[in-house]
Amino acid sequence: MHACCANRRHEAALSLGPAELRAEAQGVSAHLPGLILSAERLSHMVAPGAHGLRRAGPGEDFWQYRPAERGEAARNIDWRRSARSDGEFVRDREAQSAQTLSLWVSGGQGMRYSGDPERVTKVQRAQVLALALGMIALRGGEKVGLLGQPARAGRRQVERLAQAISASVAAETDGDAPLPDVLRPNQRLVIISDFLTDPSWVQALLARAGSIGLRGVLLQVLDPDEEEFPFSGAVEFRSLSGTMRHDSRDAAGLREAYLLRLAERRDWLLKHAQGAGWHFGQHRTDHSAAVALGWLYQVLGG
Repeated sequence: MHACCANRRHEAALSLGPAELRAEAQGVSAHLPGLILSAERLSHMVAPGAHGLRRAGPGEDFWQYRPAERGEAARNIDWRRSARSDGEFVRDREAQSAQTLSLWVSGGQGMRYSGDPERVTKVQRAQVLALALGMIALRGGEKVGLLGQPARAGRRQVERLAQAISASVAAETDGDAPLPDVLRPNQRLVIISDFLTDPSWVQALLARAGSIGLRGVLLQVLDPDEEEFPFSGAVEFRSLSGTMRHDSRDAAGLREAYLLRLAERRDWLLKHAQGAGWHFGQHRTDHSAAVALGWLYQVLGG
């Protein structure tokens, strides 16, 4: 049994299973407004005033006043601002260049895990983070979409994006992977997963991304139990897909080896991400979602 999967217990909480998630995503579901509301609140905590690219150029939003240069055209002078001083000033606007943000959230069965019924599952946290980040990008004038689906700009895309995230079909296996063939140039890509199953797909994805100049972020989302391995005594470990199981008489005796394997997996992900010019980050579901979103916003150039 893969050591990185050993902490998934049969008793894991399975809120919003595949069939339920698909049913609720059809039409105007009960889940959808809650997802949008949670993501909206989170996005405003991190970036209440999202903006475009921070440089002067054609755009609608004020950026800065600067002293007029010699030979500056009269139409560029802000005469009201200049009247308050001895010099002449130009009112620069901020350049806004529509970019494309593509999001991918793992639908592997392992993402449905929670070690505590009072704690959100990994996929619930990942979905809220993805939608909140999409909202920030949309407010900044970018086009946003799920990887492999049309990316659009504007307020209406928020609901489309929420519906697409909610309607994502869960994989039958513990892990899944995006297809490298759907990557396109001029995108920024955010991949959210637990990265606990075979990670060879990450190499293929980053190789394809590098060949077309695509940059992005890998964010690993884990449950606290997957971080700490708090098990002891006789424990039956079983993957949520039911394909793997392991009976242990002394679960505590597995902790050191498990934590070592987890550290090795993270080092591997960091090495490959940095080698491709990407970022790699970590988040656990009992920590602040705002901190994780703020990090994503920062590394993507917010």
